[in-house]
Amino acid sequence: MGNSIYLKALELDKNGQWDAAHELIQDLPDQTAAWIHAYLHRKEGDQWNAEYWYRRAGQPVFTGSLEDEWVHIYSKLQE
Repeated sequence: MGNSIYLKALELDKNGQWDAAHELIQDLPDQTAAWIHAYLHRKEGDQWNAEYWYRRAGQPVFTGSLEDEWVHIYSKLQE
C-alpha cells in the first residue's frame, strides 16, 4: 500500500473533499491513518475526537495552523 492512500486522503481534504478524505481513512487501523484522522477531526472543530485520534496515532496534539499541520503530515509521508 505504501503511503499512497494517506497522500490521497490529504489531497482530497486539500481539494475541499473532507467527507471523502474521512471516508477513505476512517476504517484503517494503523497509526498513520489515526494521525490523518486526528487532523481531519481537528479541522472539523471536534477537538475531543481529534485528541483521541492523536493518542491512537502516538502523536502530540498539533498546535500550529491547520495548513501547517497538513504540510507537516504530507512532508513526513513523502520521506
